[in-house]
Amino acid sequence: MTVLVIAPHPDDEVLGCGGVIRRFANEGHAVHVAIVTRGWAPLFPDDQVAQVRAEAEAASKILGVTQLHFMDLPVTKLALLPEHELNGAMGGLIDQTQPNWVFLPYRSDLHEDHKQIFDAAQVALRPLPNRLNVERILCYETLSETHWHAPQAEPAFTPQTYIDITSTLATKIEAMRAYKSQLRDAPNARSIDSIEALAKFRGMTVHRMAAEAFVPVREVLGE
Repeated sequence: MTVLVIAPHPDDEVLGCGGVIRRFANEGHAVHVAIVTRGWAPLFPDDQVAQVRAEAEAASKILGVTQLHFMDLPVTKLALLPEHELNGAMGGLIDQTQPNWVFLPYRSDLHEDHKQIFDAAQVALRPLPNRLNVERILCYETLSETHWHAPQAEPAFTPQTYIDITSTLATKIEAMRAYKSQLRDAPNARSIDSIEALAKFRGMTVHRMAAEAFVPVREVLGE
């Protein structure tokens, strides 16, 4: 099986799917991670961009990622791109990786990049003849984004799919520690304490020690 995790920004892949990535890698599946955006000067100095990129590479090695893709689209400027350009970039990614499972950011996340990437991915993942290998599309939750949406104004993240990460939670934490520039102290949402608390809460919801939770978009059962 080939798995594709689409992350709007570096560390979204760890926050949302770090445990699942390591679990699938341990099971022998090919796991691709695509980080869609890149910082730009002067808002994001070149040395900061290089640091975060190096952190993403370190985290991907810890998680056993088969291939890390940097798409280098401009962070916070996706809305300024022609729609066909963003859709085309997503289509190219799908064609290149040929995934069976795809993990996406949740559309109601606070950050506009997450919304736009979800929409573009949905266009790219239409069940056309050359995309029929896609069996499952799931949305993950991102601490500091998914849970800060405006109540009642946006649909809440209501998971129906849970994947046990009891055996890989420690590796998820290790991968997040690689993102030194992004990690914060508790009680910040991007803290180790927060990541552990969410994983344990999601796990105990389904009588597991730790889990990651997802909202399914589409599932196609085999013949």
